[in-house]
Amino acid sequence: MKNENEKTLEEIHSLTRKDQRQVLKRLFKFAWLFKKQFGIAIVFAILLSVVNVLLPRMLQFYMDHYLTDQSTGVRLIISFAILYALGTIIKAIVQFIEEFAFAMGAERTLEKIRSRLFHKLHTLGLNYFDVTPAGSIVSRVTNDTKTLYNFWTLFLMIIVAFFAMVSAFIAMMSVNKTLALLTALFVIVLYFLVWLYQKLSFKIYQNLREFLSQINTKLNESLMGISIIQQFGQQKRMTAEFEDRNNAYFGMRNKMINVNAFLLYPTISLMFILAEVVSLSGFGWDSMHFLVQAGVIYAFLSYQQNFFNPLSDVMNYMSFFQDGLVAGFRIMKLFDNQTTAPKQLENSTEEITQGKIEFRHVTFSYEPGKPVLKDISFTVQPGQTVAFVGHTGSGKSSIINLLLRFYEFGEGQILIDDYDIRDYSTKELRKKLGLVIQEPYLFYGDIAKNIRMFDDSITDQQVEQAGKFVDADNFIQQLPGKYHAKVSERGASFSTGQRQLISFARTIVRNPKVLILDEATANIDPQTEQSITNGLHKMRDDRTTIAIAHRLSTVQDADLILVLNKGRIIERGTHQELLKLGGHYAELYELQNNNEEK
Repeated sequence: MKNENEKTLEEIHSLTRKDQRQVLKRLFKFAWLFKKQFGIAIVFAILLSVVNVLLPRMLQFYMDHYLTDQSTGVRLIISFAILYALGTIIKAIVQFIEEFAFAMGAERTLEKIRSRLFHKLHTLGLNYFDVTPAGSIVSRVTNDTKTLYNFWTLFLMIIVAFFAMVSAFIAMMSVNKTLALLTALFVIVLYFLVWLYQKLSFKIYQNLREFLSQINTKLNESLMGISIIQQFGQQKRMTAEFEDRNNAYFGMRNKMINVNAFLLYPTISLMFILAEVVSLSGFGWDSMHFLVQAGVIYAFLSYQQNFFNPLSDVMNYMSFFQDGLVAGFRIMKLFDNQTTAPKQLENSTEEITQGKIEFRHVTFSYEPGKPVLKDISFTVQPGQTVAFVGHTGSGKSSIINLLLRFYEFGEGQILIDDYDIRDYSTKELRKKLGLVIQEPYLFYGDIAKNIRMFDDSITDQQVEQAGKFVDADNFIQQLPGKYHAKVSERGASFSTGQRQLISFARTIVRNPKVLILDEATANIDPQTEQSITNGLHKMRDDRTTIAIAHRLSTVQDADLILVLNKGRIIERGTHQELLKLGGHYAELYELQNNNEEK
């Protein structure tokens, strides 16, 4: 099965002109939200083009009427210099407002896209994250959105270039129509070069974005698994794999540099020089027949420069066009992803009051045609404890994933308090179903924030009561700052058992009706084993409990034990009943006892 990156890369390679237009259209919808800023930038771009026409005309008039006149006084020269200086200052102010307004519009557009992407990620179902590397997701939210800033800047350059070229061409026509038309012919050559550049660069940028995403994925994988990499001496292998991706990225960048160097700024410079040569030759020919004023030549060459300079800026940013299109396509793919979290009846007023759980003939698969749960049926009465046991891959965690609505099941029905699970709001499910996982995750901050999970409605007193209830208070009181003791990233400064106790308190502070334990005692250390055991017993009192058990000794007191194998329930009963049955459970229990004795 191809992952999300491979699918996206194939779609990028098959991107048609129509697809590109669709990407542009959707990106412009985000820009339209900040039309005021972009509108101001366009107005001042028009003003800038007018100023660029007036300043050379002013110098032309001065050169032709006063500079050649010996009777021109110092006062007039100074007055003209002041007037020209004011014009230059006005040009600088207009240019500043134009660029500032556009930059603000572009930044706000990117902020809006980035925020919506982040929101979109939290609406996706876990299936998406199962098939998409974390580094690729980070790349889309950070690198791809950042790329769009230069993409928007290109459009500013195009707007400025359009008005500048139109005004400069009109001004050139007023000076010399023939030379103005000859100058305009160079635009046809430039249009062909732009077409050629797009054709050559698009595939290169397709690979560039993907290679950068793979580099981020490798980096993320290395950082997350650094301890395992060092433990098994995998540094050379990881470095070699990273260098392979990095060299591939470098090779694409090198190709891009070659294309840019050949078709962008140097080409514009050549066109400008050739246009100047043609213009000077034309004025030279005219001077053989009649007097050509120096101011006229200066004004025409200035207009010609104003005609080509914006094109130079456009071509310099042209490399960002294809990059922006590819980044935009990757972003829109994420927006269009339909791997959403399972839907709930969000306006429902139903509440979970008893905690009765029932699965009726439930079948589920992560991939179409490959069921991992097959015809699962069981009932847990309020206050009962049901344990799931079985080998790895038997389907234990999948049952919990369905109950927590992380995934949508295919066939059958799941009921809570005799109501379909889909009839409850997500908020009610999250409030009444408490989960404790094997590897607890702590956030940067302090212990109190991690227990209340940044919910300010939970008081400090409730936090402490939860800590005492699960026997976490014993070690917390010994810490500097106690419940306000600092928690580093992922809670690395605490032992596994201490992190687990904090996660117990995090769950119990919300007083859930159903407690779900996903191998919560699998990785505990001996120092905190007794505290964790005590905490679990207290948490299970008067609550419906569903537990995945790795060590069978921890679920001997369960009201019902379900034995799973290859997605089916093959045995059910109490601990003693299953031992008497002498089946799969009895074999597992005997095997674990023998291992412990050894």
